[in-house]
Amino acid sequence: MKSKVYFTKLTSSEGLLKLYHALGISLKGAVAVKLHSGEKGNQNFVRPEFVQPIIEEVHGTVVECNTAYNGARNSTEKHIELMKEHGWTKYFRVDILDAKEDVELPIPNGKVIQKNIVGADLKKYDSMLVLSHFKGHPMGGFGGAIKQLSIGCASSAGKAYIHTAGATQDQTRLWDFVAKQDDFLEAMADSASSIVELFKGNIVYINMLVNLSVDCDCCAVAEDPCMKDIGMMISLDPIAIDQASIDIIYQSKDLGRDHFVERVERQNGLHTLEASAKLGFGSREYELICIDYE
Repeated sequence: MKSKVYFTKLTSSEGLLKLYHALGISLKGAVAVKLHSGEKGNQNFVRPEFVQPIIEEVHGTVVECNTAYNGARNSTEKHIELMKEHGWTKYFRVDILDAKEDVELPIPNGKVIQKNIVGADLKKYDSMLVLSHFKGHPMGGFGGAIKQLSIGCASSAGKAYIHTAGATQDQTRLWDFVAKQDDFLEAMADSASSIVELFKGNIVYINMLVNLSVDCDCCAVAEDPCMKDIGMMISLDPIAIDQASIDIIYQSKDLGRDHFVERVERQNGLHTLEASAKLGFGSREYELICIDYE
């Protein structure tokens, strides 16, 4: 069966709630809300006020992990300070998952890596809402649900491990082990599969196709958006929602479409979808269900 992906042209807090209610699923227990807190200096990340109603709806805790590169988020102390600066702690409980220690998740069927390294606090949660600002990415080509599951949920050591395709966990040596591009993309798919397995279906994915820059929210110096806002999507399938997001961009008549697509294809970003589908934690086949769409 094709996976269901719900879409609305609405790009508002109200639209997020409409999508969640349309899905007809209620996340239970302790809910981790995985999102991108935004690097210091980045102008494109989705602001806390925008997602406040949906996070309150699920009674969620905003979760993040420290980075593996220099910046304002590569230590818990700096990361918390930036989350205060960006307004996250004003509205929500915030948990830096790898603040204390890491744990390893097995990936027995991984093509490139056979383990994922995540913050130990991840295991405190029963379910997860993945709130992805869909955009380009300088290394992955694009960033959506799969990126949030993989690099997004990995600890500092885990990020280094994914980026180097298993060569090192030492973030200080991240750039000493440059992986082949497809190996990196496949390591992202491998690690994403372990998070799906951990929560065993208790995950809802939302992609917000707004502020469509070719650069990620992890970039302190990012290009301004090159496309107009498109809308938002929700699904229970991370592969399907990323495929649907890519498809709607590829089909766009927006003048900035070619620039965005060039970034995706320069990094062979579609290979992440191919590798993820082979692992079987979702499908590239989907049914797009439009809400308030004319």
